[in-house]
Amino acid sequence: MESTIKIWTDQELMALPKDGYKRELLQGEIIMSPAGSEHGIIAVALGAELRAHARRHKLGAVFDSSTGFRLTPDDLLSPDAAFVSRHRLLPLQRIPRGFFPGAPDLAVEVLSPSDTLGYVHEKMARYFAHGTRLAWIINPAERDALVYRTPEADRFLRVTDTLDGEDVLPGFRLPLAELFAELSFE
Repeated sequence: MESTIKIWTDQELMALPKDGYKRELLQGEIIMSPAGSEHGIIAVALGAELRAHARRHKLGAVFDSSTGFRLTPDDLLSPDAAFVSRHRLLPLQRIPRGFFPGAPDLAVEVLSPSDTLGYVHEKMARYFAHGTRLAWIINPAERDALVYRTPEADRFLRVTDTLDGEDVLPGFRLPLAELFAELSFE
């Protein structure tokens, strides 16, 4: 017996309940995953650093984890932080109200305890198949990161190393130790 894959429209996906779950579409299947607080604070800290750098140097726009990137009718992914370059945004009259068409230039995934490596690697393959040029997988539990320039990881970074925007976000550098710093209000 053959099974069919449901083709979800943007309107159907946007009408799903706002119940605290992040929903993505991978090969026509809805994947739901809530994120923990450590995940959230790291994702927003990294997004804020990316946005400040991109704005200061007029490089493009940074998107948060609620932004869906429509890669194909069957693939809608929402990285934890994403960057799209100015040259890709210039032809647009405005940022789309719905999902962004295509992949981001930089995709960032912050691992949650519920993430499987297989699922995250599948997402990397999808991003790069549709034009992503740089991706980072941030692992809070191990305080390290993987850097991708292709669907396969190129570099492993330890907490003593620095994230680098390379040619995608020229001049962006952020020490992982800063990203993984403990809370301090002094």
